Amino acid sequence: MTARRLPACLALLALLGLTALPAAWAALPDEIQVYADDLNAPGEFGLEVHVNTSPRGQRDATYAGEVKNDHSLFVTPELSWGLNDTMDAGLYLPTARDAATGNLYAAGAKGRFKWLPIRGDELQGGGFAGLNLEIARIARRFEEYRSAAELRAMLGWRTPDWLLAFNPVLSWDLSDGADRRTGYGFAFKGTHRIGEGLAGGFEYYTDQGKVGERQPWNAQSNKLFAVLDVERHGWGFNVGVGKGLSTDTEKLTFKGILEFAF
Repeated sequence: MTARRLPACLALLALLGLTALPAAWAALPDEIQVYADDLNAPGEFGLEVHVNTSPRGQRDATYAGEVKNDHSLFVTPELSWGLNDTMDAGLYLPTARDAATGNLYAAGAKGRFKWLPIRGDELQGGGFAGLNLEIARIARRFEEYRSAAELRAMLGWRTPDWLLAFNPVLSWDLSDGADRRTGYGFAFKGTHRIGEGLAGGFEYYTDQGKVGERQPWNAQSNKLFAVLDVERHGWGFNVGVGKGLSTDTEKLTFKGILEFAF
């Protein structure tokens, strides 16, 4: 991708995100992550383990039988495989421990396909842009409507010292009886290098509701995380502490992502 085409492609993907204004997050917190320019090399296998818990989470179920996230623990292995220079695929297998009952659950499965046609230089960085599509089938104790899809744009800029990433997200409930209107939200990440293989900064996540029916602030899900990223040869780690900024949001959340490449 030439530098001359980069601004036009970034603008196109931004328009995609901001005209339909992307996606509501599912109730199951299987991953809390902003997508940047990470991509498996062709033929490379990867494993990420997503872990999060909310010591001050939501205690009121929104439908009968829902597992509440207050004090519950969510662990999701993600397997990935590099398809070529611009594409990789992944499979999420979320699990959960319900704090109210102590029961362990396999929560379902999600498949994803990532396409990242625009990437900066490996050493010097630069702009990046792409799309990530996910299809999910989740147990009803975690999602009122079991089948769902999500389309996420990945936009941003990286330098040796800075990373800025923006994810507009669109989502759809696909089960019978679901509201088929498009949900939308976005996520943002900004970090700065503070040492060799070490960066610190912030991540912000918001779920705005349905397109054409924006919810008031306190009915949205708005979370701000302080995060630390560690990168070493062959593995990496992201850890964060998050605070809910609106009424209908977990007040305190801890999250971690451990990743390996094979």
